[in-house]
Amino acid sequence: MAVRFISGGESHGKLLVCILEGLPAGLTVTSDFINGELKRRQGGYGRGGRMKIETDTVEILSGVRFGQTLGSPITLSVVNRDWLNWSDRMSAEGDEVGERVTNARPGHADLAGAAKFNRSDVRDILERSSARETTMRVAAGAVCKIFLLECGVDITSEVLSVGGAVGDENIRNRIDDAKARGDTVGGVFEVRVKGVPAGLGSHIQWDRRLDASFAAAFMSIQAIKGVELGDGFANADRLGSEVHDEIFVDGGKIFRRTNRAGGFEGGMTNGEDLIIRAAMKPIPTLMTPLATVDIATRQPTVAVKERSDTCAIWAASVVGEAMAAIVTANAFTEKFGGDALTDTLANLEHYRRRLREGFGL
Repeated sequence: MAVRFISGGESHGKLLVCILEGLPAGLTVTSDFINGELKRRQGGYGRGGRMKIETDTVEILSGVRFGQTLGSPITLSVVNRDWLNWSDRMSAEGDEVGERVTNARPGHADLAGAAKFNRSDVRDILERSSARETTMRVAAGAVCKIFLLECGVDITSEVLSVGGAVGDENIRNRIDDAKARGDTVGGVFEVRVKGVPAGLGSHIQWDRRLDASFAAAFMSIQAIKGVELGDGFANADRLGSEVHDEIFVDGGKIFRRTNRAGGFEGGMTNGEDLIIRAAMKPIPTLMTPLATVDIATRQPTVAVKERSDTCAIWAASVVGEAMAAIVTANAFTEKFGGDALTDTLANLEHYRRRLREGFGL
């Protein structure tokens, strides 16, 4: 069964929820680990006022009994504490309360979403398109991380730059300057997946290429506008002799001295660390609003101001880890089975032994 999840909920709705399925039975899961990942998502320099209101805490509603997964869908929920301030404007029933939002923000889903779904109130779009949705990605990814740790796989991330600045002091200064201007900044982060064996994914069909799955997963994160695997963009300017990771052998063990490919060759993992980098654009909600049009009057105006972060790159890196965990977990269950954890681990160990003995990997 494929590891997949679906989420529901709005940014200022009553709660957020997700259903995660495909993980094997017998996996020990605790809410403490999930809550730790949710706390990481809320951190980072440049976050806004919303993070002072919310303290995300997960509730496990199904799929886990006495701390172990059952093999059935796992349902997770996180209550929005700010719902108390929005219960009248976001009520599921009753008459409409409050003014409609008709000033669409450039760079957000507001205008395209309102047109697509024929909504006269942009809030019907911005509430779901908000990055608050990533709360449940991180919750689902945390459970997948627990599974992957059992498989010997670790996932980490690092912020490489913010608004073109590198180094802690320069990055903080860049964020402070943007905040003073009522502006926002993006950045670049890297996710690294360690401990993945060679041969996950496939070169046989386009939709079985694991590198494509990673690229799609990262591009699905709000505000991500560029994804590269390994030295992807830099490799385009180099000679082939400077790009491809040469293969060596020592005492029967095959190894490489470089990893410019980022752990992928031919749509498959090659045994090296998986390296995925993503470029995040500046958040489109600015305290100094940009020019736009009122969709109700078709008159020029300025964009609506919602409570916002100056920079959310650290949060995005945690979401990147979660998406990497979900994609990797799916590749593992596809390759090694996913009904019972004991069977998955036994199949994985057999495969790792075959790679060592047969190929020196």
